[in-house]
Amino acid sequence: QVQLVESGGGLVQAGGSLRLSCAASGRTFSSLTMAWFRQPPGKERELVARITRNAGSVDYADSVKGRFTITRDNSKNTVYLQMNTLKPEDTAVYYCAAAQGGGNYHFPPQYDYWGQGTQVTVSS
Repeated sequence: QVQLVESGGGLVQAGGSLRLSCAASGRTFSSLTMAWFRQPPGKERELVARITRNAGSVDYADSVKGRFTITRDNSKNTVYLQMNTLKPEDTAVYYCAAAQGGGNYHFPPQYDYWGQGTQVTVSS
């Protein structure tokens, strides 16, 4: 079992920055593929960024490429999402997710564990 706890969300003006953190406990963190998803109001949950267990591969949604960066620190059992140049359309609940396999997973059903979510609101 893996427990995930997100932090770092909040209200920010367009053009600003936020850093989300997700602390994991339980199963060996370094064996997990980690990802950030988001769910805007009234829309489906979508992949924002994903990083494989040894950070050998990262992937981003087209809408955030060049603005967001996902990293992980296996010594701290934590994954981060640095979000720069935020836009109002980035407003959503952001979720941390973990998958037991080491693959390049893109879809919510492929992830085994989820955090409770953290709200990010970008004002124009």
